[in-house]
Amino acid sequence: MEEILELKELLLKGDLKGSLAIVEELEEMSKKDIIKTIRSYAVVLLLHLIKQQAENRTTRSWDVSIRNSVLEIQDENKRPKSAGFYLPAEELREVLESAYRVAINKASLEVEEGRYEAEELEKLVNKEEIIDRALAAILPSE
Repeated sequence: MEEILELKELLLKGDLKGSLAIVEELEEMSKKDIIKTIRSYAVVLLLHLIKQQAENRTTRSWDVSIRNSVLEIQDENKRPKSAGFYLPAEELREVLESAYRVAINKASLEVEEGRYEAEELEKLVNKEEIIDRALAAILPSE
């Protein structure tokens, strides 16, 4: 809110350069919030993909959770007024890579009732395959 009041003040003074700096700062803050939300859903998505691969099975609950996470990520990533996205595929991959660390830790508590430590679980699953699968589900079909 402070930034908006400062922006208003700068605009009233005619300080275009200062105003643009505040607008860029607001854009960056907005993008960080979007990334944080996407990352949160990505953790849930990856957690279930890890469980599927590690246990070589799925449940209806996992499937629904995966679909819901994908839908939320897609909705969050869509720009409302343009046909574009906030994060292109490369940046989405970076978010998935970052979320993977948290997901593997959480999955270690759930796979086979917590049988594996995170480091052990990481050796049982294929990280790249899981991230590729998540990205393929998130990205629009062409």
